Amino acid sequence: MEYRVLGKTGIRVSRLCFGTLTLSPLQGNTPVDVGADLLLSAYERGVNFFDTADLYETYPHLREMLKYCNKQPVLASKSYDYTREGMKKSLERALTEMDIPYIDIFLLHEQESHLTLAGHRPALEYLLEAKEKGLVRAVGFSCHTVAAVQAALEMPEIDIVHPLINMRGIGINDGTAGDMLNAVNRLHEKGVGIYAMKPLGGGHLIKESEAAFRFVLDRPCLDSIAVGMATKEEIAYNCALFSGETVSPEMGEKLRNRKRSLQVQDWCAGCGKCVKHCPQQALQVVEGKAVVAAEKCILCGYCGAYCPDFCLKIY
Repeated sequence: MEYRVLGKTGIRVSRLCFGTLTLSPLQGNTPVDVGADLLLSAYERGVNFFDTADLYETYPHLREMLKYCNKQPVLASKSYDYTREGMKKSLERALTEMDIPYIDIFLLHEQESHLTLAGHRPALEYLLEAKEKGLVRAVGFSCHTVAAVQAALEMPEIDIVHPLINMRGIGINDGTAGDMLNAVNRLHEKGVGIYAMKPLGGGHLIKESEAAFRFVLDRPCLDSIAVGMATKEEIAYNCALFSGETVSPEMGEKLRNRKRSLQVQDWCAGCGKCVKHCPQQALQVVEGKAVVAAEKCILCGYCGAYCPDFCLKIY
């Protein structure tokens, strides 16, 4: 496994980061013991970087995995909280539920521009203070927009940015893959650590997975790439690919043929809460029920967190 340092942070991470959204109730709803076993399988293959979020509810999975690690891996989490008190509770929850004295990376979740970053300033200020106290090693934000990455160019206090990037630009809300890479390159040159998300475009690029992974792996500005994995086969395949090993064509074909989609259950009441919280505008209410525009959906699963009746699932 190849390792790199995230910008100027001194935090050394595997090029492959395990994104735990796939284990969460928003997607696979994987039992804690099963999820911990999957995480440990990746750890034993050289993955030392795991990404989660307050929203994902995968802290118990990571806590269980950590019991069997001879060295604590690098952990990153995120929170939507925008107030000082809210972010304090989010950080405390992460530390408590994973049973760790500090966390390596804590991010503002899904920022859009300098305006949203300004609105989340109290939360960011708290994280900067937590960094001074040793509770956090690096702070920053995740984003699906070029505008947010550009805003970070004027924010020297930002250590890490976690942007959406893939070879087709799927999910980038305000530009192309080229636009995002240009902005990320500039930010990386300033010493900001970058770990990317959604290299497969939420599953839309699975048929071109090797080319999609090669696209991100060939970018020096991307220190690490977060990939969601749900089976040991996926973990073995991705670890081999990221390590430069020869991968089984048969295994690759099997994984590429695995299809996933966002399903709306029959009991949907059409309240519209999911529509308001879809970052890709891939949902609308038609005749009293939520309907998915598959060509826009990147299978992030965030909509499911806002459904009061648990109608939205990824299968």
